[in-house]
Amino acid sequence: MQNKEIALCLKQDKMKVGRWRERYCRGGLDAILKDKTRPGRIPGLSAAMKSRIIHLTVNEKPVGATHWSRTSMAAAVGVSPSSVGRVWAAAGLKPHRIKSFKLSNDKHFEEKLDDIIGLYLNPPEHAIVFSCDEKSQIQALDRTQPGLPLKKGRFQTFTHDYKRNGTTSLFAAMNTADGRIIGTCMDKHRHQEWIRFLNLIRKGTPDDKEIHIICDNYATHKHDKVKAWQKRNPRFQFHFTPTSSSWLNMVERFFRDLTVNSLQRGGISKRSRTHRHH
Repeated sequence: MQNKEIALCLKQDKMKVGRWRERYCRGGLDAILKDKTRPGRIPGLSAAMKSRIIHLTVNEKPVGATHWSRTSMAAAVGVSPSSVGRVWAAAGLKPHRIKSFKLSNDKHFEEKLDDIIGLYLNPPEHAIVFSCDEKSQIQALDRTQPGLPLKKGRFQTFTHDYKRNGTTSLFAAMNTADGRIIGTCMDKHRHQEWIRFLNLIRKGTPDDKEIHIICDNYATHKHDKVKAWQKRNPRFQFHFTPTSSSWLNMVERFFRDLTVNSLQRGGISKRSRTHRHH
């Protein structure tokens, strides 16, 4: 009988019938009645091997490289790359990633920190607190050709080459109470532009309110002419963040969102001079 006839009679797959007949032809009944040998489960890594992988990852570097990869570690200890990956995952190790950090060397760090945090959490009565900074060198770029829109199975695209239309500097003051922004764009960010921006804040706020300005230690903010301007406008008080502590300035978060949501993938062909927006 043919394989398909036997399969139909026994209600089995004809490929299975063929395999059993082939086994019988090769070894007779013994080949059919005895199960084929199969490899058992691959034994897991020993505790000593796991400890060695973790020790090498944390304390040593591979020859000619700055960090371990799964492949280089596997070759060094004699296991598979997937085994190395499982050990790293269980230990929470990610040698391919690195983060930078910066410690402030400001001698008055704690004093300035307490001052600014106090303005955020417990601002003075009858006063307005502004977090201020400049985002300089914003490039106005035009792509040389239109990009393709986003569609199923394809990313949104834009050309690698572009046309420069100059740069601008954004001055922004964030009201820490309600998040409103007073902003303007200028060609430069010297003390002259900083004073112009302070005048913009002065004109946009009630005369009976004290104004507290949180800003960084940029030399422009401490220029002699800026100090003279402050004497003429005593309701303005300046609070400087510690050195290397831009993260303390709330307006930096606004700049981050502006960069990610509006600037990185956008073409800015005309410099805007909007003075007020939310």
